[in-house]
Parts: sequence; structure tokens; C-alpha cells
Amino acid sequence: MTKYVSGSIASVAVLALLAAATTARAQQPRLRTLSEQEMIDIMQGSSIQASRSSDTTNLITRVKDAIAQGRTFTMIALEDVPDDWMVVVSTGIGGGGAWQHVRDRVEKQGLAVIQDAPIKAIETLSRHLGQQFRAVVRSEAGGSTLNAFLIASILNVPVVDACVTGRAVPEVQQSIPFINGVTAAPAAMATRWGDGLVLSQIVDAYRLEDLARAVAVSSGGGASLAYNPLSGRELKRVVIPADLSRAITFGRAVREARERGQDPIAALLKVSGGFKLFRGVVTKADMKGERGFTYWDVELNGAGEYARHTYKLWVKNENLLGWIDGVLDAMTPDLIINLDPTTGDTLVGPSLGGYSVGQQVILVSIPAHAMWRTPNGIKALGPRHFGFDVDYVPIEQLQQRRTFQGVPKY
Repeated sequence: MTKYVSGSIASVAVLALLAAATTARAQQPRLRTLSEQEMIDIMQGSSIQASRSSDTTNLITRVKDAIAQGRTFTMIALEDVPDDWMVVVSTGIGGGGAWQHVRDRVEKQGLAVIQDAPIKAIETLSRHLGQQFRAVVRSEAGGSTLNAFLIASILNVPVVDACVTGRAVPEVQQSIPFINGVTAAPAAMATRWGDGLVLSQIVDAYRLEDLARAVAVSSGGGASLAYNPLSGRELKRVVIPADLSRAITFGRAVREARERGQDPIAALLKVSGGFKLFRGVVTKADMKGERGFTYWDVELNGAGEYARHTYKLWVKNENLLGWIDGVLDAMTPDLIINLDPTTGDTLVGPSLGGYSVGQQVILVSIPAHAMWRTPNGIKALGPRHFGFDVDYVPIEQLQQRRTFQGVPKY
């Protein structure tokens, strides 16, 4: 009898442990380990999403190097992020028109440049909050995508399949959390020389933009920012879901079309619901750096079916407005993307958002996510925000009007 009871207790204990282990496994969120090809497609697609010049080849090389060195990249679907997780957004802040006298002085001082400023910013914010971040959220498309994955890999956490912008944007406050009333505070910054700052109180995201940009301009032209600490529950309502999966779709479509000897840009337009705007050659590309931003005034002469037509772009880090033959043709928050006519890849410019005279370009536009087309989204990222006295008109409506002066539709 005693042996029987003891055996029964032992059996029950084993079953309880197995049940607990099974429950624990069931409660673990599902993570997806990305293959090298998926990461390459993300880099290609994210460069397209960025709506500006982007060196995709360099991003892909860095991905391959990281994987060769043993890095693994994991992603978690937005719906799988536990509500009680804390996540963070990491980004780099550019500083066009940086203070040269600071650069000169620092060089004379011999100050060392740190390699892990984004990690330092996240760790500073984590200590300030007394909480561990369980995942990283992409701040914007382009190079920030690779940075998010590298940071997450170092921290041994996944990247959320989502984005707070769904594109690249020139200003910090131009984000989905901001237009939904979510504060970016507290935030932390780190400079290339190792300075660490905590912004425990911020009036609003506009002031975060002001303060972060000032740090970048006074720190050699750039700084790292960790902001928007959010719970999993908050995250789900203030980001664009599945945005990295969308980047994979864009990148794969372009790659597979090239492999089949087909038109990669036509393939991109098919999967994105986008529109071809123009094909031509850059005849003017004037740049100025001011207040932490890079501005470009760009003009193109048409080629092929667009011969005898002209196109003009206004760029503030990103392509924001376009005119064909002097008529407004595409505008932010919709994406305006400059692509290589042969490869379908984004063009490489001389600096952020830049163009080179003589470049062959195809311009396309992809509709912005629905949240950018709300009144708050348009207020934050529409043409009036940038000083243009015009109301936002969706790219679909602008294209319907495109029958003037023989300009082709696509």
C-alpha cells in the first residue's frame, strides 16, 4: 500500500512537471528566425519603403557579414507580443549642417568614437525606467531597419513585425504613436563620443524633435535615440502591423522579377498597388544642409514615353512632393520613390536623400498606410506641415487626373 501511494505521488508529480513545462512552452511567444534570403529581401524592400536614396548593396553586405559572424535575426508578429512586455523604438537622428567647430575641436582632443551608441541609449533608458526591454521596434524604413535587427540581435531580443512610420520621415514626431496621442517620453540619447542623456519629461514629440536634432547637430552630425517605451498592449494600437513582412514582399517581388528577366518595377507596382510617375534623367540636384536636415531641389528631363516632359522634386531627407510639367503630381504622406530603371533598386545618392546629375531615374508612388491619411496623420506629414499651401490629395486621385498634355498613365 505504501509503495503504491508513493508511486502514485511520484507519477502525479511527474505529470504536474510535464504539464507545467507544456504550459510554459505554450506561453512563450512565437519567434521567427529569418533566413539570409529573407533578410536580404527585407533590406531591398525597406530601401524601397524609405522613399529616398538608399544604398541597398551596402545593407545586404552588412547582413551577410553579420550572419557569417554568427548573428541570428528573429522577428515576432505584432499579435504575438505579450501585453506585459516592454518594447522600445531605436533610431538615429541626423544632423545636416553639423557644427564644424565641434568636429575640429573633438579631433584635436582625440576623443574616441564609440561603436555601440544605439545600445548605450537603450540601456540608459532601461536603467531610468527600471525595466527590461523585450523587443525592438523599427523606427523607419531604410538603414534603420538593419540597425533595429543588429541592435535586437546584440540584446538577444526579437524585432516586432511592425513600424511606427511605415516609411522614412524627416522628423521624429512624424510617427503613428504621436498622431494617436501617445507620448514619446521618457527618452534617452547617446552620442558618438559616449555622452548619455535622459529626457525624463518632454512637452510633446515636437519638442523631442527639437531637442534630439540639436544634440545631433552639436555632436558631429548624428546621435542615437531610444524612445516610445511601450507595453505590448499599447503597442498594438499605435503601430503599422506586418510592415516588415511587407518589406519582404517588396524585396522578393523585385528580386524574383530580375531573376526571371522581367521588369522589376512593374513587379513592385503590382504587389504594392503603386503608380509609375516618371522616367527621366536628373538635370539639377541642388543641396543644402540646414537645421539638422538635408534639402534637395531636383529636376529631371523626361525619357522614353515621358520625352518632352519635366519633373521636379522637393526633398527634405525624403522625397516629399513632385510636380510634372509644373503640375502637382504626388505628395506626402504617400511614398515617392526613386529607382534604377534597370534593377528596380533604390538609387544611391551623394548624401541623405540625394541625387546626382546624369542619373537615370524611374519615379514611382505607393499609397501611404491608412493611418497616415487620417486628419492627424495629414496634419503631421502632409504638404501643409512643410509650408506648401495645398491640401493633401491621395495618389490614386491624382493619377485619375493624369490625362493632361499627353502624359501617359501606367
